Amino acid sequence: MRVITQHELGGPEVLTIVDAPEPRPLPTEVLVRVRAIGLNPLEARLRAGEVPLMGPPPFVLGWDISGVVEDAPQTWRFRPGDEVFGMPLFPRAANAYAEVVAAPALHLARKPASLSYVEAAALPIVGLTAWQALVDLAGVAEGDRVLVHGGGGGVGHVAIQLAKALGAHVITTAGAGKRAFVEGFGADEVIDYTAVDFTRAVRDVDVVLDTIGGDTAERSLAVLRPGGHLVTAVAEDDPGLAARYEAAGMRFSGVAVDPDPVGLRGLVALVEQGRLRVHVQETFPFARVADAHRLLDGGHLRGKLVLTL
Repeated sequence: MRVITQHELGGPEVLTIVDAPEPRPLPTEVLVRVRAIGLNPLEARLRAGEVPLMGPPPFVLGWDISGVVEDAPQTWRFRPGDEVFGMPLFPRAANAYAEVVAAPALHLARKPASLSYVEAAALPIVGLTAWQALVDLAGVAEGDRVLVHGGGGGVGHVAIQLAKALGAHVITTAGAGKRAFVEGFGADEVIDYTAVDFTRAVRDVDVVLDTIGGDTAERSLAVLRPGGHLVTAVAEDDPGLAARYEAAGMRFSGVAVDPDPVGLRGLVALVEQGRLRVHVQETFPFARVADAHRLLDGGHLRGKLVLTL
């Protein structure tokens, strides 16, 4: 099978396609013939060595996959021929930039018929991040006011839809060029962060979801109602920031996504109800992974990028 690996840290040009033996599934794992691979900004940072999660190269990136089960020798959850998707093993290496992946059956779900392989591969990491942030940590409920920073991005556009499905009034920050995009996913209010200071434009928010980083999380303290809750997917390991929130009587949570069969089934249910969709900005064939990573490096994406096989 073909695998995308790298033998040094650096730019997209370090990504190399090589031949490798197919993995063998362990008990409770399945072998998946991959049809599409979702790309995430974290993978560009890992490739460049900005985050030491993978250790020294060589290594194979990737977690978001969709495909067809080829072998399921010791699990009752799937059979050969089942169409599946998921985010196996994160943050441990899943070696998902590959034609075949061995994955724990518990980390996968059946692909909804209404989702293409491309759309299904785009959903797991961003969908589970939004689910764990808004459902598990924040407990968003009917009538809550939710501010999603970066509503045009991968996590952001899914979070808007999830918050709406939970009955919230959703405010989001986005550049002027993405206004129609985020409104199309259900945003009730859009703040153009290039022209307006969000701390002057919104008040009495119950939950803030930070997907941007920088000083966004700290400045969001000003827009929360008393007892409000910040959930950040960027500054989750900042104890000083957490202390400032707690001193102000606010709640602070960091979300570091992990495999979650309950959340994955929740996302499937919303997809099947027509209440959740994932936007793919562009697809690239497997051999053009370096081009895809160049686009990842540029940032400011609308939704996700996906490799196809």
